[in-house]
Amino acid sequence: MNKESNIRFWIFLVLAGIGLVTAMVFNGIAVMSGQDYAAAWFGTAVDWVLSADLSVVALASVVFMLAEARRIGMKRVWLYIALSGVTAMAFTFPLFLAMRERHLAGAATPQK
Repeated sequence: MNKESNIRFWIFLVLAGIGLVTAMVFNGIAVMSGQDYAAAWFGTAVDWVLSADLSVVALASVVFMLAEARRIGMKRVWLYIALSGVTAMAFTFPLFLAMRERHLAGAATPQK
């Protein structure tokens, strides 16, 4: 793995960690305080804007992950998508990008 690829790998991995921790903390707070997710996501016009925006980004991320995984030969990309349903896309998308960097670096390294 070259230096730039290694830096990108670690940046994506740190972002994935931040995404996982924030999802766990804030979802935990929401569940423990009995908050209504539907009302929070779609309660006001501003909520609708943010919800639609995040939904489109998440869908674009899934399409990219599927297409890119097929293009470069990454296996089990469906795990990232399934895992996003129980964690957060803020965790799984940067994790996918980190593993993509690792995969590309491995493909570029000559095998002995």
